[in-house]
Amino acid sequence: MTSSSVVRPPAAQEAVRPVFAEGIPGWFSLLLGFLTAVGPISTDIYLPAFPAMEQSFHTSAGNVQFTLAIWFVGLAIGQLSVGPLADRYGRRMPMLVGNLLYAAASAVCAFAPDVTTFSVARFVASVGASASLVVPTACVRDVVSDRAAGARMMSRLIMVMGVVPILAPMLGGLVVEFASWRLIFWASAVYGVVCVALVLWVLPETLPYQKRQALSPVTLVTRYVSLFWDRGYNTYAMITAFSTFMSFSYLTAAPFVFVQLFHFSPLHFSMLFGVMSVFMIGASQVNGLLVGRVDTGRLLHGAVAMSVLGTLLMVGVSIWSVWYAPAAYRQYEVWLVIGTMVLALAPTGIIFPNAMMMALADHPSQAGAASALAGTLQYVLGALAGVVVGQFAATSSLPMAGCMCFGALMMLCMHMFRPAVREIA
Repeated sequence: MTSSSVVRPPAAQEAVRPVFAEGIPGWFSLLLGFLTAVGPISTDIYLPAFPAMEQSFHTSAGNVQFTLAIWFVGLAIGQLSVGPLADRYGRRMPMLVGNLLYAAASAVCAFAPDVTTFSVARFVASVGASASLVVPTACVRDVVSDRAAGARMMSRLIMVMGVVPILAPMLGGLVVEFASWRLIFWASAVYGVVCVALVLWVLPETLPYQKRQALSPVTLVTRYVSLFWDRGYNTYAMITAFSTFMSFSYLTAAPFVFVQLFHFSPLHFSMLFGVMSVFMIGASQVNGLLVGRVDTGRLLHGAVAMSVLGTLLMVGVSIWSVWYAPAAYRQYEVWLVIGTMVLALAPTGIIFPNAMMMALADHPSQAGAASALAGTLQYVLGALAGVVVGQFAATSSLPMAGCMCFGALMMLCMHMFRPAVREIA
């Protein structure tokens, strides 16, 4: 990298001072987790409302599911732009603009008269929310250079992120049970405003002027191309992306599978979703205890293998229930599906923090762009999962199980083709 590609500050600002001279305070992880949760809460909170929205808009289930795919597309596009902007202008400004955009667009979603207006507003909201997915991860890389410490901090971040998604679908289910689904999006708008206030008055700037990168179309394209062709980066980034494909196959299909097929009430579905999140959070905390003590490759290998096993068992249960199970035994299908889902999804709490930190490990000066490209890959595949699952009628759990199994098998392929393990130690 030439010296001209770095933004040079005035001489008085040349000395690079650590953001936290006396160590990273505990509230910093909480703050980043709360800000990052904009994405998960906006994905999860309206899942119990899918059937109600289908009736309100007088449209098909596929069109309602498609709004989730639109959300993922907006997150993917937004992250590609936000990452380089965060490397050029610092971390706070993109967060401010993004959360303002998210809050305004969520308010439009709340009074949208039809599914088309809702979809457009949802896309705009996702572009704004993309800042909250890119910037906090880059902030971790800014303040923590040690890989083991970074992985542990990412695990704590995932734990904090997980608290809101546990509550979100439960709250969404309560809203649908007793009020209009539109209240969900008014609450999302308020959440965006709170995030703006936190960025303005609490979040410190973690990227000093001396480390900011120049921004030009050529530099931008070159940066993304170099990242994508770095085998050490792209294999780990694709592991996180196919983990997202697996998770979003579940997110897209689960409301219809459990509400329409298994006859869960919106509230009961929300409680199930919370249970799944508890297992994922628990796995992330186990990861925080093990990282630095257990070989990173072994951690990833074990977690990926468990996800593959869980999805294969889910496919087997679905096939058995559709074609072979006696009618008297089909009442047990829901419990078998839930059990295999736990086995498949819980390991993502181990897969994501390790794979993400390994992807970013060798790119400290491009943490924003590297985080953005990884996030874009995740949400492109998440959008693809939503589109694929939406093509199937919710007459069995097999489409959900099949898509989740594909994601898990592709994670395994990426894991096998990764370069020699770079230790987190």
